[in-house]
Amino acid sequence: MKNLKVTVVGLGVIGGAFAEGIKQLGATVYGVDIDEKTLKYAKEKNIIDEGFLIGKEALLQSDIVIISLYPSLLKDFIVDNINYFKVNAIITDVSGIKESIISQIEGLLRDDLDFIYGHPMAGKEKQGIEYADLKVFKNANYILIKSEKNKKKNLILIEKLIKELGFKNINYLTAKEHDEIIAFTSQLTHILAVALINSDDEKNDTSQFIGDSFRDLTRISKINADLWSELFLGNKKNLIDKIENFQDELSKLKILLDTENSNLLKREFIKSTKRREKLDN
Repeated sequence: MKNLKVTVVGLGVIGGAFAEGIKQLGATVYGVDIDEKTLKYAKEKNIIDEGFLIGKEALLQSDIVIISLYPSLLKDFIVDNINYFKVNAIITDVSGIKESIISQIEGLLRDDLDFIYGHPMAGKEKQGIEYADLKVFKNANYILIKSEKNKKKNLILIEKLIKELGFKNINYLTAKEHDEIIAFTSQLTHILAVALINSDDEKNDTSQFIGDSFRDLTRISKINADLWSELFLGNKKNLIDKIENFQDELSKLKILLDTENSNLLKREFIKSTKRREKLDN
């Protein structure tokens, strides 16, 4: 990676971690962010080589551009900077929804640009460059979106970069498959965490009575409201389907409790245990 110049657009927790990791691999790393304090911090901490408030100067030099912006900002960034991307540059993103984004962007790209849509399955509940940590990528999963438009040599380069950053598995999905799966594995889990902690009647000081199970289940309820509301609404149909499936399972357990059907209740527990054990293999 030593001869590459890479620009990371949006130096939050994920963008900052990408910048930190890629710089450690020897590439020249530029950061683009609207916050001067973020750019100053990133340079002082040796996360980037140089920071820019606007993209032009960095993009003109960059072989790879990683866009780590909210979905609502991604299209605008492409539109505003389409003429500044280096010829034959590789672009990738980290957004948690794909179908709506790809439909907005595909017609805007120059023919020489290769946009490889991606989604690192990693993150933190904290916000800001101060909490960027390359360790969140260790053994995490990564999803790339299948496209016949992507050049093989560019896919090989991006896969190499992903693996060198610490990711364990790279899987290819269509945009439709991605959004359906993510609705379950990511978005539904955040919905459940929010609903669980908000269902507390707060009659008591809950913090005095919780254990690891409650901590684990509610960890992701510390949620970035602006980002996750965009992700949920951008994948509304898939997420509602998953919520309804979950409601069916919850209703089933409620009925078994109400009817005191211990045999079927145990069967559900055995089923869940076996399914969870498969995830660890």
